[in-house]
This record gives sequence, C-alpha cells and structure tokens, in this order.
Amino acid sequence: MRTWFGRGKKLQRAVTSCCLCAFVLYGYDQGVFGGILENEDWLRQFQHPGDTLTGIITASYNLGCLLGCFGNFVVGERLGRRRTIWFAMAWVIVGAVLQATAYSRPHLIVGRIITGIGTGLKTSTVPMYQSELCHGTKRGGLVSAEVMFVGVGIAFAYWWDFAFSFVDGPFAWRWPLAFQIVFAFWVIFVVFGVPESPRWLINHGNKEEALNVLSAVFDKPIDDPDIIREANAIQAALDMEAEAEGSASWSSTFREDKVRTRYRVFLAWFVQFMNQVGGINLVVYYILTVLQSNVGLEHRLAQIIAGCIQLMFPLGSLLPTLALDRMGRRSTMMWGSAGLCVSMLMVSALLSQADGTDRGKSFAAGSVAFFFTYMLIFGASMNCVPWVYVPEILPLHARTRGTAIGVSSNWLWNFTVVMITPIIINRLKWKAYLIFMVTNFVFVPIIYFLYPETSNLELEEIDYIFTEKGNPVAVAKRMQKDRAAHGHLEGYGNRVADSEKSEGFAQTVEG
Repeated sequence: MRTWFGRGKKLQRAVTSCCLCAFVLYGYDQGVFGGILENEDWLRQFQHPGDTLTGIITASYNLGCLLGCFGNFVVGERLGRRRTIWFAMAWVIVGAVLQATAYSRPHLIVGRIITGIGTGLKTSTVPMYQSELCHGTKRGGLVSAEVMFVGVGIAFAYWWDFAFSFVDGPFAWRWPLAFQIVFAFWVIFVVFGVPESPRWLINHGNKEEALNVLSAVFDKPIDDPDIIREANAIQAALDMEAEAEGSASWSSTFREDKVRTRYRVFLAWFVQFMNQVGGINLVVYYILTVLQSNVGLEHRLAQIIAGCIQLMFPLGSLLPTLALDRMGRRSTMMWGSAGLCVSMLMVSALLSQADGTDRGKSFAAGSVAFFFTYMLIFGASMNCVPWVYVPEILPLHARTRGTAIGVSSNWLWNFTVVMITPIIINRLKWKAYLIFMVTNFVFVPIIYFLYPETSNLELEEIDYIFTEKGNPVAVAKRMQKDRAAHGHLEGYGNRVADSEKSEGFAQTVEG
C-alpha cells in the first residue's frame, strides 16, 4: 500500500486536498475562458468570432469533457481511481499547453477539446474516490467541499483574468490559460502518495491491501471489528450485486437487475441533467457578455460586477459543505430549484422593461441583484448535491461506469447550454431567461417523486433502498426514521456485520 502521508487524519486530509485541488482546477478551467472572450488581443488573434463561432470555441471544451467521460466508461474500472486521475492530469497539461500557444481557431479548439478530455476523466473519478474513502456521515460534506472549490476556481479565474486585463498584448490571455498546469502538477504530486480505493481493491480481488488501506485511513488495527465490518459490508454488497448475471460486463450497467442498476444509473444521469439545464453556465461562461449586452454596463464595471457574482458561488457552497448531511439531499435540491426559478423569473421580468430610457436602465440594473441570488442559491443547492448523489446512488459493480454515464450528462448538457447561450442572449434577449425559469420549476416535483434520500447512509446500505419492495423514496424515508430512532439501521447494515463473510476476512487478516 502506497502512502506518503502517514495514517488517520493526516492521510484523510491528503486525500481530501488532492480531490479539492482537482476540483479547483475544474472550476478554473470553466471560468478562465469567460474572462478573456472580450479581450481585444484575443479577439484580434481569432478574427473577432461571431456569436455562433464563439459558442463553438467555448463549448468545444465541454465536448472534450463528454469524450473524457466515455473514456472513463471504457478504461476507468481497469485503471483504478488513482491511475485514472494521473491519466486525466496528463491530458489537462497537454491541452493547456496547446491553448496557451494557439495562433489559429482550429489550434485553440483542439487544445480545448484535449483539456476537456482530462476534465471529463477527472470529474467522473474524483467524487467517487472521495466517497469511497470516508464515512457515510461525512460524505456529503466532503464531496460538497470539492464542489465548493469549483466555485473557488471559477472566482479565482475571473479575478485572475481581470488582473491581467490591465496587461497589453497576448500575455494577458495566454498566461491565464497556461496557469492550469500549476494545479495539475499539484494533483499529480499528491496522488502519488495516497492509496487506492479499498472498494476498487476488493472488487478486483485484492482483499489484503484493501484491509491495509481501511486500517490506514481510519487509523485502526487491521483486525479491528470496525475495519472487518466495513470490509464485510463491501464484500456483501458485491456478492448481492453478483447475483445479477453478468454483473461485471458493460451491459450490466444498463440492466434492471436485483439492485435496480438501470434505474439508479438513470437517476445519476438525470440529476446531472438538472445541474446543467437550470442555466448555470449562462452565468459562469457568459455573465460578462450578459452584463454588457443585456444589462448595458460599461466594460470595466461589468468585469468587476461579474467577478463579484462569481464569488457568490463558493460562498453559497459553504452551507452544504458544513451541513448537507443534516440538510438532506432531496429538500436541498427542491428548495434550490425553486429559488433558481424565482431568480430567473425576476431577471427576465426586469430586463423586459429595459427600453433604453432612464427608467428602463434602472430596471436593467435591478436585474443584476438576481444574478447574485441565482449564484448564491445554486452554490448552496444544485451545485453540490448532484456531485454527491451520483457516486453514492450507484451499486459498486457499476460505480465506475455509472459515474462516467452520470457525469457525461453534465458535460453533454453543459456543451448544449454553452453552445446555444451566445445565440439566445443576443437574439431572444430577456425571453432567454424564461427557458431556465421553466426548467427549474419542473425539477421540483421530479425530485420529490423520484429521488430517495441518501444522507448519512453508508454506500453499501444504499443498495437496501432498491432491493426492498416498494417505492425507493418511501423505503428511504423508513430507513432514515429507523436510523434517527435507533442510531443505526435495523436491517441490511447489521446483517452484513454478522454474515458469514466475516470468516473470509478474518482468514485474510490471519494470513
């Protein structure tokens, strides 16, 4: 077992720092391009692209991310979590170099696609890796912290772009694009010194190393009952999932088997669909353009306000980072979608009155406040929960491929929104925001009826939601009441601890 960082909390902090830095890089990648789209030297270099071509250049990164998710579906389970992260960072570095040295549109687009492939591999692996190396009661907060750091990366990118906007010439946009490499090298360094996921190890027959990893992460002896119990739960989940014929095959990811794998993959895919189609990337990528084109602000003032709006993203994400496991997944997504709906409604209503008069300019300026509320609410709700929900809702045998499919939805719809946004904000004006008002409104009942609560459950206990008879939402409610009443689950989790599988792990320990 590889670890440079000792045991217990030191090792846990190293794993978390690796995951957080990877998601800072993800946020930086997303935010850095929005701040250079109005740079005069960049516009001259690439012949002042129109709205359609701007959409293609910007969205090519998201197309690469989608390809990266497909790549993870094919090779992720074979490589394991750590090697996939290394592989992802290599793509990011090559892509960043190509972007920073681009002198033509095709050169720039290829660089953005290659960077995107690395981001797709990374974002479909890192939340899963963090989820598999922490307790269920801390999983929501830790993965939410990763997504909070996406906001940190976005805000940093915008202010970094702003700082370099005072510099003349190509350095003002080439250096921010090249700076991605700094984050990638840090992730490469840390991931060399942290262990592989114990769940991946057990799934691939390496039980002895899995026990060593669990022992190191939780700083307990290898024969401690808690370590044996955790390993038993993982093995029991695998055994139950293996009862579905062909559970190791690619097609099993789409099979409606005993643990309802196909339905759970659909939930993972659709929750990331909701993450994107609520309109977040209209604000992340194009807020500077929106403030100038739709609101009518002067360029320098628009830059400052856009940077302040981006700060709302990590500020809002503090709430789920500190309290998501108490807040719950379902309720957070429902009130979040409702708040995003109201914010988009108000933006649309106020911009509809912007007729060029002094009164109209006041209405347009008032809409800026609701871009702030949108980003604050998104950071506190639909930003974090989908990234927590995807790896935890999936069964272990399909977690790598299912996570790749779930995150591919994020990038597919990210690409779609980024591609069409320059066109709709230029041509539909205030009506464009009504599209996202409607999507957020529709998500509230969908979440209520389809998405079970998974807070505070161990990953293996979540299988129980889908193997019990009845609606998974109702089963999850019963499980949450049982845990609240007894402090633990009277059922699956306890049966695992007492199962005969303990003998197999005891023999592993003795060996």
